[in-house]
Amino acid sequence: MKQFFLDFQVAFQFMTRLPLPTVQFHPSALARAAKFFPIVGLTIGLIASVASHLLSSHLSRPLTALLALVFFILVTGALHEDGLADAADGFGGGWDRKQVLAIMRDSRIGSYGTLALILSIAARLILLATLPLSRWMAFVVSAQVLCRWTMLPLSYWLRPARQEDGQGARVAQKVSAASLIIGTIFSIAIAWYFLRAEFWIPVLAASVVTLLSGLYYLNPA
Repeated sequence: MKQFFLDFQVAFQFMTRLPLPTVQFHPSALARAAKFFPIVGLTIGLIASVASHLLSSHLSRPLTALLALVFFILVTGALHEDGLADAADGFGGGWDRKQVLAIMRDSRIGSYGTLALILSIAARLILLATLPLSRWMAFVVSAQVLCRWTMLPLSYWLRPARQEDGQGARVAQKVSAASLIIGTIFSIAIAWYFLRAEFWIPVLAASVVTLLSGLYYLNPA
């Protein structure tokens, strides 16, 4: 039981900047904590939804959407935006595996990374501002959960790009089948709770995107 709660804390410690008690980090802890990544998404989605609901009667929808997006970025320490920029630069500018990895390791951001961030932020801002208010929480929470679930099957099946270091080497093919199953059950259950009969649509979409991404990563160039 103690290990269960430690893994829970590690998931939040790695994926958020929420002021939670820190725990000693071991290289194997991240792979064990992966099953709780969807719960991190649930927490972030609920906080943003409650805050947006309270602000919606005082602020315009675009401004409320902007504040929600700023919250998502700040609460995660721009972890996902940093990864998106690295991936866009690497896969956009690299011609072979070695070059892709070299570009992704470079701390500087290039044209592909810049464009990816601009388009991603713009698309999310428009989407958040136009979601129906009655379904805002359901869509946002489900999205936050399922986007983090995608890391489980990818980490379970794909080998690390670099064997020697990096966060990928700590989870790639080290996420257990039990963690994959538990995380998947969490994700589907949460999506069903919020979306009911429509839950299968985003679940299917996330699964297809994950499959296509995995196939591409197997042979990027």
